[in-house]
Amino acid sequence: MADAITKDTWPDALYDLLRANGVTQFCYVPDAGHRVLIDRSLADPDVHSVPLTTEEEGVAMVAGADLGGQRAVLLMQSSGVGNCINMLSLTQGGRFPLLTLVSMRGEYGEGNPWQFAMGQAVEPVLKAMGAIVLRADHPAEAIEAVTAGIVMAFQSGQQVAVLLTQRLIGAKKF
Repeated sequence: MADAITKDTWPDALYDLLRANGVTQFCYVPDAGHRVLIDRSLADPDVHSVPLTTEEEGVAMVAGADLGGQRAVLLMQSSGVGNCINMLSLTQGGRFPLLTLVSMRGEYGEGNPWQFAMGQAVEPVLKAMGAIVLRADHPAEAIEAVTAGIVMAFQSGQQVAVLLTQRLIGAKKF
């Protein structure tokens, strides 16, 4: 299946993968890098799709989903990782799984100088908070990395961040 994944089809395949693995709650701050996941979750009557005012609210939503016996995913842009640092410490103390998909900025092909500081800090910051960090640069890697992240988060109870890089999602023109 991974061979059939293309630049145009990976976001839909990713949504289907999340749903096939029992994810019923999607929380997000609006972001073009997650457009397909957000739009599909909003159109899906079998999931709860919740827009956030700030990304750290998503950590609490993921905890609540786990307490209620459900699975959630937190969708955010790399700049939102900085907003979540204190809340990420709760995953270890609260012993709940966290799966987050992070659309990256401030790397390959970035044209906005304001995105570089946080974009470059995302991976070391997440690791410092105890997260396992996986990267996806190409469409097939996105499916493989999220599949691994699902197992690591929901079966092993880990905090997992999958970075959807600018090589994968493309660099914004502004």
